[in-house]
Amino acid sequence: MSENRQKAFLEVEKSVCDQFWSERLTPVQANTALAISQTHDIPDLIARVMAARHVGIEDAEQFLNPTIRDLMPDPATFTDMKAASERIALAINDQQHVAIFGDYDVDGACSSALFSRFLAHYQTSHEIYIPDRIFEGYGPNLAAISELVKKGAKLIVCVDCGASSFDALKEAENLGVDVVVLDHHQMAARIPSCHALVNPNRQDDMSAQGHLCAAGVVFMTLVAVVKYFRETENTTSPPNLLEWLDLVALATICDVVALTGVNRAFVVKGIQVMHARRNPGIVALADTARLDGPITPYHLGFLLGPRINAGGRIGDAALGARLLSGDDRYQVEEIAQQLELLNKERQAIEVTMLEQAISEAEAEIGDGEGPPVLVTENDAWHPGIVGLLASRLKDRFKRPAFAIAFDGMGKGSGSGRSIAGVDIGAAVRAAVDAKILEKGGGHSMAAGLTVKREKLAELRSFLEEQMSQSVDRSRSNEKLLIDGALTARSATFNLIDSLERAGPYGSGHPSPVFAFPAHTISYVERVGHSHLRLTISSGDGAKLNAIAFRVTDTPLGNLLLASRGQSLHIAGSLGVNTWRGQKRIQLRVIDAAKPGGIW
Repeated sequence: MSENRQKAFLEVEKSVCDQFWSERLTPVQANTALAISQTHDIPDLIARVMAARHVGIEDAEQFLNPTIRDLMPDPATFTDMKAASERIALAINDQQHVAIFGDYDVDGACSSALFSRFLAHYQTSHEIYIPDRIFEGYGPNLAAISELVKKGAKLIVCVDCGASSFDALKEAENLGVDVVVLDHHQMAARIPSCHALVNPNRQDDMSAQGHLCAAGVVFMTLVAVVKYFRETENTTSPPNLLEWLDLVALATICDVVALTGVNRAFVVKGIQVMHARRNPGIVALADTARLDGPITPYHLGFLLGPRINAGGRIGDAALGARLLSGDDRYQVEEIAQQLELLNKERQAIEVTMLEQAISEAEAEIGDGEGPPVLVTENDAWHPGIVGLLASRLKDRFKRPAFAIAFDGMGKGSGSGRSIAGVDIGAAVRAAVDAKILEKGGGHSMAAGLTVKREKLAELRSFLEEQMSQSVDRSRSNEKLLIDGALTARSATFNLIDSLERAGPYGSGHPSPVFAFPAHTISYVERVGHSHLRLTISSGDGAKLNAIAFRVTDTPLGNLLLASRGQSLHIAGSLGVNTWRGQKRIQLRVIDAAKPGGIW
């Protein structure tokens, strides 16, 4: 049966965001939900949310109470884990100087800090090296490797990078220094020269843990090292690794990896650690961001993560790692303040760049469907912001998007973001193989690249050819999955508490989306750079506060602004907004439609 012949939820066959509204729960899943509810004495709503996200009857209890003990895989199942853990143990036992080479994003900062804290526990001399995004680019480079060796490194551990750094790792080998790579990015069959490479996404790995972020891989490795110490002569009391799960949780949420398997336990237990305020850097950052109330996954992804990333985008790339590995209260507070200022600067730069990118994309699309892949570029763009631009363009135009910043020499650094069902990483790697790109890589939803200006037209054609069919399939099936219908009065704290039992929500485990049928827009105003704050009212007079992020000058934003006093079907996710100690229920609006579907 085609999508348009299915029964549309609230009869919305085409919303203002051009989406078909469909009930998420299938008839088969409805039966599963009933069985979950009756077998485990779970409220019907929670059971329906779980069943709609493919949780089976036998998995329900563990799903609601994820534990590290039950979900932790055996580190020995990772290819090269034995060699990696034993080499790290040797460095600790022999007190060799270790260099930690990390990435400049949140996952890289968390991975570096996690490994640093482990070495510090064993009083092992070490340093963290984070490359400059603009001048050095991603991953190990020849100059950095040489410098680390000159400074006495006997072991270099690459975290969240290194899986495709053939030249740099060969240089380390030539200089007589071992390298251990702890990565999670997709990679080809060819392995760079190194002592060990642990990556659940390498083609010969059988661990089935490809959903881990780099910090998760580092955590697995540290578990393996502790186990090795227990089996050998090292008598130092091991650290309590569970106390560092706040770093793993932060990386897991911010790197947008699937919240399945042990990742769920990492986030649940890691947020519990955050509530105990154990990491001085996370505490300082949360306080600087004026985070009110208990930390949630939303706070990690939208408040803390962007601030850590701001250092790598437009400032000192090592700030995030220093913040998260530091224990001096005054130092981490100073770093948190720096990141706050950099984030504000990043936001201002992004506003200007986004206006330019949207204008270019709209000109490229014209009056028709436009190309299946957007490729925007500018000589004046900041290369540290292009990933954000690509993400915004992807969300706005519902197709894969690239943003490329060219320097004065005609060399472009770009980032791409994709939509569900379209593997952007594979397309970029194919462009590298075709000699169109100087370098590039990534995973299915995000990629980075380096291209010369004279290859730009060829790149556009190549990407369209590579991705057009999958883009067409993905966009033709585009729909908004609705978990149920609510009214403003039924959106209560008890309801949200119940929904949180089936969390945390994120990639692979999406937040429940509810429709509010025929609610009146009683108030709406612009806030910030591109958001709208509004109040919706049900027929019985109950009101619900709502927020719509990044919707200024979009069809959704225009409709909401034009509908004050009018009735709309509103769709979004519920949450709690805490401000100055007061908690309020808030709806995050993601779509809307006029009752009757008349536009």
